[in-house]
Amino acid sequence: MNVFGVDIGGSGIKGAPVDLERGELAEPRHKVLTPHPATPDGVAGCVVEVVENFGWTGPVGVTFPGVVTGSVIRTAANVDKGWIDMDAGKLLRDRLGGLEVTILNDADAAGIAEMTFGAGRGRKGTVILLTLGTGIGSALFVDGRLVPNTELGHLELKGHDAEKRASTKAKEDEDLSWEHWATRRLQKYLAHVEMLFSPELFIIGGGVSRKADKFLPLIEDIRAEIVPAELENNAGIVGAAMAAGRRLQS
Repeated sequence: MNVFGVDIGGSGIKGAPVDLERGELAEPRHKVLTPHPATPDGVAGCVVEVVENFGWTGPVGVTFPGVVTGSVIRTAANVDKGWIDMDAGKLLRDRLGGLEVTILNDADAAGIAEMTFGAGRGRKGTVILLTLGTGIGSALFVDGRLVPNTELGHLELKGHDAEKRASTKAKEDEDLSWEHWATRRLQKYLAHVEMLFSPELFIIGGGVSRKADKFLPLIEDIRAEIVPAELENNAGIVGAAMAAGRRLQS
């Protein structure tokens, strides 16, 4: 069965139909730039553009970069504050002509996909997926069960939100070398998260996961195993579609 997934990110909004049996995109994804400011109306228009590009008329799963309870947005760190307390599910359902919409945290969606089809498949104990990009998203699993909306990118690190120092945006904005970013920023962040949660496994996702060979070998003194996400930057799309598919079956 195919279900459509959309991943709303700080820099891009991308989506595609997903084959839920294989955990793979059924067609090449379509991507548009995230509008700035990323207002509800502007982002909703981009989601509609992505979905209509495929002529899709079935259920749609959508990720959001913030805390989502039910279909209501509670935080909006890297998009317009107008999202806060908005029923995003209703907004997108109305804009998509009444299509069924399921919305969830973006890192939680990526984690669901990785735990089912990717690097976390079959893993028990505590597993933490981190998506490194415009910010840092997190998904926490205990024996395969998701603890939703952890938002560990907002832990304090040296007096700042951790994502302000350890995200790939921070690396790019400050023109940091791979070595500097990995050993002085990302490693310290991972050590802090490890101290709090003692995971057996870190999965590193987001677009930077495609370049894992440039930075993961530089990280030391972390007890947990650290691996790149296998679905790379498609994990959010796949997880969004999986969430919509599960809703269909419930």
